Amino acid sequence: LILAADNFEDSELLVPLYRLLEEGDEVAIAAPETGDITGKHGYTVEADLDFGDVDAGDYDMLVLPGGKAPETVRLDDSAVRVTREMMEAGKPVASICHGAQVLISADVLEGREATCWMAIRDDVRAAGAEYRDAEVVVDDNLITSRFPGDLPAFCREMMRAREHLA
Repeated sequence: LILAADNFEDSELLVPLYRLLEEGDEVAIAAPETGDITGKHGYTVEADLDFGDVDAGDYDMLVLPGGKAPETVRLDDSAVRVTREMMEAGKPVASICHGAQVLISADVLEGREATCWMAIRDDVRAAGAEYRDAEVVVDDNLITSRFPGDLPAFCREMMRAREHLA
């Protein structure tokens, strides 16, 4: 499952999406409403679901791409609920860049190690996480990265987490 909205960072949504599709996984994209959403650089993807129709129990992994989309995603109670439920269930949750804003709003960072886009590192710390400046930080089921240049490491750890799914 990918949670996004308009103005997502194109590569941070598309690279993980295509990597999962390459493995033969079914991937759903949820947004504030169904239909096309457009990234910061003009790429579009179709949202299959709106946030309110998502049941966290139906999905094995959550991806939170960055860009400006997380500012919209974090304001939706259903998206925040899904994020919290997936974290609490111990399912892999992979957040890159500003995706951490959704984790902050879901109140799931207390006592965790994480990284994010440097401009929100103080917000991640204030949410109770130990911030680390690294290309990827894995803390149990939580996978975080900083920016598009970290996508190879981010996807590598997503694939490792995927291998452990039932």
